[in-house]
Amino acid sequence: MDRSADAQRPLRIGGRPVAAQLRARAPALTSRVVARLLRDLPVYAELPHEEIAGDIADIVQHNLRLFADVVEHRRPATDTELAQQRDSAAQRAEEGVPLDAILTAYQVGIGMCWEETAQDAGPGDLPTVLEIMNRIMVLQQQLTSAVSGAYLEARQILDSQEHGGRHALMAALLTGEDLERFARRTGLRPAARYLTMTLALGPHDDEVAQVPGPGTGVAARRKIRRIRTALDRFAGTPALTALDETGGTVLLPVAETPPWSGPGGLCDLVAEATRAAGVPVVAAAETTEPGAVPAAVARNAEIVALVARTGRPAGLYRLADVLLEYQLSRPSEALNGLARLLLPLEAKPELLHTLETYLAHGLDRRAAAAALHVHPNTVDYRIRRIGRLTGLSPARPTDLQHLSAALVARRSV
Repeated sequence: MDRSADAQRPLRIGGRPVAAQLRARAPALTSRVVARLLRDLPVYAELPHEEIAGDIADIVQHNLRLFADVVEHRRPATDTELAQQRDSAAQRAEEGVPLDAILTAYQVGIGMCWEETAQDAGPGDLPTVLEIMNRIMVLQQQLTSAVSGAYLEARQILDSQEHGGRHALMAALLTGEDLERFARRTGLRPAARYLTMTLALGPHDDEVAQVPGPGTGVAARRKIRRIRTALDRFAGTPALTALDETGGTVLLPVAETPPWSGPGGLCDLVAEATRAAGVPVVAAAETTEPGAVPAAVARNAEIVALVARTGRPAGLYRLADVLLEYQLSRPSEALNGLARLLLPLEAKPELLHTLETYLAHGLDRRAAAAALHVHPNTVDYRIRRIGRLTGLSPARPTDLQHLSAALVARRSV
């Protein structure tokens, strides 16, 4: 008997090549495996829909096609072929998905793959069935080893970052600790300059759509991971971050002040973070020396708060963008006086809302009407009423300045 020739023949069950059949059935089988995971594993049922339809479905189909390759070539999987599983495990570790759930998911997938393969087997297919079963056991062992190793390595890195030197360095920078003394004590020296950023992150659709539970936590961690990836790529080194699902503080070591706009600028960074996370991002940024980090972070936080209070769109801001709002937010008697200009409108919220919308749309009555879902004539009528009640009309340049300042002051008092 020519054993080498026999080894080259495709493995068949029911007269059909197993590998070819499995590849042909992979899309439909992927859907069934994913449905099974959602049904039998609570942690998967609570994952964001984006993750289930994307990463999870992709890795399931990749595993099915890998099994087909293993059967076709009658060999174990290679390290290169297991790279996607290792990457997936590391991502799940960053998102806080338990390792036992991940390994169970792989077992479910392999089990369903075996059922699909062996369903047409007859008595004469016993030798092939035994060989395929042996291939499955070897692949299962390889997957368990690769996935567990990558997951635990990722967790170790995350834990060391959270509790190690990087965390201590960020704390020292934010609290204004004596950095020379810190360097002598820890051996860690700060960079010459830092780009300080404050971020406000909107909720992802998966955070809003699901009831509170592990799945929403995963959606938040997934959002944060993508933001961090964009920041690390921009800086070329891991960023110092203190972020939760609503935002937080970022410190990026930089050799020189990055450009605000243009290719590779900070506006591009915020746009990339917005695309990666799939949520609106409001950011304020300032580059400074290590000793001035606490003051810069405080200013950034105030700028982001002012942007939120004034209803401005998501994007990147600096102090120059909110100078009027910033100055008017300082406590003073003048601030209270400006706010009182709008007292006649307190009992008429529709007029206040119309004024805010009208000014926000650059005095464009049609755009304001569309935003308010009213007829442009209604906007005109309300603006005239505002003028009669307050004595101020947006049509007069001086009154327009007072009305804009009064709206800012009203939000600040």
